[in-house]
Amino acid sequence: MSPDELVYLGILAASIPVGFLFRYLSPPVKQGAALLLGLIISIATCGIHTLHSLCTVLGTWLIIKINWRSAPALSLGWTFLYLLFFRLVTWFGLPQPTPFANAIQLLLTLKMVSLANEIQSYHLEKKKEVSTFTKSPVVEGLSHEPSLYDIISYSYCYVGIMTGPFFRYKTYADWLQQSNPLSLPGKEPCLQRLKMVPVYGALFIAVNSVFPLPYVRTDEFLDHNYFYRFFYMVAIFFVFRMRFYSAWCGAEAGCISAGLGCYPQGALSKPGGGPTVKYSPDPDTAVEYDFKTIQNIDCYNTDFCVKVRHGMRYWNMTVQWWLHYYIYPNAPFRAYALRAGWTMLISAYWHGLHAGYYLSFLTIPLCIAAESAMEASVRARLGPAGQNIFDWIHWFLKMRAYDCMCMGFVLLKASDTINYWSSIYFIIHIIAVACIGVGQVMKGGKKRERRERGEGEKEDVVREKAE
Repeated sequence: MSPDELVYLGILAASIPVGFLFRYLSPPVKQGAALLLGLIISIATCGIHTLHSLCTVLGTWLIIKINWRSAPALSLGWTFLYLLFFRLVTWFGLPQPTPFANAIQLLLTLKMVSLANEIQSYHLEKKKEVSTFTKSPVVEGLSHEPSLYDIISYSYCYVGIMTGPFFRYKTYADWLQQSNPLSLPGKEPCLQRLKMVPVYGALFIAVNSVFPLPYVRTDEFLDHNYFYRFFYMVAIFFVFRMRFYSAWCGAEAGCISAGLGCYPQGALSKPGGGPTVKYSPDPDTAVEYDFKTIQNIDCYNTDFCVKVRHGMRYWNMTVQWWLHYYIYPNAPFRAYALRAGWTMLISAYWHGLHAGYYLSFLTIPLCIAAESAMEASVRARLGPAGQNIFDWIHWFLKMRAYDCMCMGFVLLKASDTINYWSSIYFIIHIIAVACIGVGQVMKGGKKRERRERGEGEKEDVVREKAE
């Protein structure tokens, strides 16, 4: 493991026992202590580069104070433009930020855009209440507009400050105001989330030692046969998954120990978003809680869901919620594949400026279009047994598609990504284009059959009338 990875591991490991201590604190002390600890982590790992995140926070606060109505769009523009500056600071003679500063900046961007949307919703609902004299029915609404101190506290809260998961300001405020945090579940769900982490970590170290990523960039790698080169991306994506499974499960455990994101099961919480319905527990029955609000990974479904589009739902789930609610609805397209492409383009920009991100993320709409075409033209015509076989083949190709896309994500450079994809003859892209072609041909045949059937029925009607 690299020194940076050891630092991440240390912060994750320390956050779990610390979280249980926070359950004993009153709301004001909890807020101040979480802010202080977050600032200590930030300054210790980022140094002077902490100013980047502070500028982002203060800029967003200023936008909200000046024009809350347009704050969502303006904050998105501000934070994303600052991301560009942040990644190009060396062009201006400034020192290169640390990887830790980058991690904090990424999560802070999500938080600030979400905060602007939450505050806009708060003001709009307040106006409705005044005009209609009725209480707002909005489930996730804020009870008051956050102060500058509240915003800074939310931004630098130590929970998930570098590793995630993303959570909204409302989730943070609910955490501060928990009436009896010691009564909420903690130890059992925390251990449940951690039980597979040693397995994921061991598999990551073992497989990574056998299939190191830098080897892909060597001329010797290209001398191996096709099947070895093809299998290498399967191993690389496996290493990639084990690394993030370990990190995100650990990060979720840090949230669980502190009680962040704990809501009654009846609230039907969503990862990132929180409760979706107003829930009033029956006083005569015990309330069961969950931590779905801060769930960032569903390891089983990531591996075994059938479709490419479903695979995205179970990976980095809180960020997927953010993209779905703040980016996807505002895409300048109507077709699902194009809107997904726009969302993936924004996601690629959020991750960084490396060409590999764009090559990978923009392969997703191609795969979605391919699977949609085959489902409509082939699967729909099959019986139960045929559909079962189709789904297994679909799952296999989905995993290979993500294997292929992962290579661009980890190789980063366009030349390295294209070199690897060319070494396997762009097989995934060719299969995707072929599936779209087959789907179009069969779709055309299906339309022709319907047309001929309709013409035949018309002829029968005319013949019957003549008789």
